Amino acid sequence: MATAQSAAAKTPQPGDSYVQSFARGLEVIRSFSAQAPQQTLTEVAARSGLTRAGARRILLTLLTLGYVETDGKYFRLTPRILDLGFAYLSSMPIWNLAEPVMEGLVEQIKESSSAAVLEGTDIVYVLRVSTHKIMSISLGVGSRLPAYCTSMGRMLLADAPQAQVRKILAASKIQSLTRHTLTDTDDVLAQIDQARRQGWCLVNQELEEGLISIAAPITNRTGRTVAALNISGQANRTSARVMQDSMRPALLEAAQAISRLLSNQRA
Repeated sequence: MATAQSAAAKTPQPGDSYVQSFARGLEVIRSFSAQAPQQTLTEVAARSGLTRAGARRILLTLLTLGYVETDGKYFRLTPRILDLGFAYLSSMPIWNLAEPVMEGLVEQIKESSSAAVLEGTDIVYVLRVSTHKIMSISLGVGSRLPAYCTSMGRMLLADAPQAQVRKILAASKIQSLTRHTLTDTDDVLAQIDQARRQGWCLVNQELEEGLISIAAPITNRTGRTVAALNISGQANRTSARVMQDSMRPALLEAAQAISRLLSNQRA
């Protein structure tokens, strides 16, 4: 009984501090993805865990507001949905200041660069400057990748308390994405600890075969890591050793420059 009561207490309940209909609306929006860019009413209901009637009411509301469109059978998000993400970016003007720094980094190293923040068990891309396509995954602002096997994810986790890191890893769907992916929690923790000690993190083909990435922390004026900056390249063109020895100094310099901009912005 105590366990059931404890579980119930952790589940958000409708009330003054929790609007269930709003939460369900967000679930409907999140049901759309690269794998499901357009869906029928039945598919939306199944993916968002709602009844058909509930999903229909939310879809019609989003349709009225201009966030989805339909051809009568399939529903899809409209570009207006980007307003929700851009609201976050516009409330964080640091990214407007960081973009020129990243463009300079990309011009110097001739490899792509991205910035991301930690959200749950994933990293979310907030800025990306690309030189050419290096992944089979299409990445852009708002893209999500698992934190446990990415350089930016491990760099962000390196600043979190150990108990929180373990909790995040326990909630992660850890699996072998390539033959190089670390799937043992202790091994992942060891890499996070190493990133914490050295101040940077390199991941070699754990997310995708042939992809190497190195990340550095972006910190605020109190020294806390609020985002991560990375550069990524192809193993057949840039080895892990070359990236570590030749590109890491430029990456660290860029991350420190953005950190200074952030500190000045908040001063």
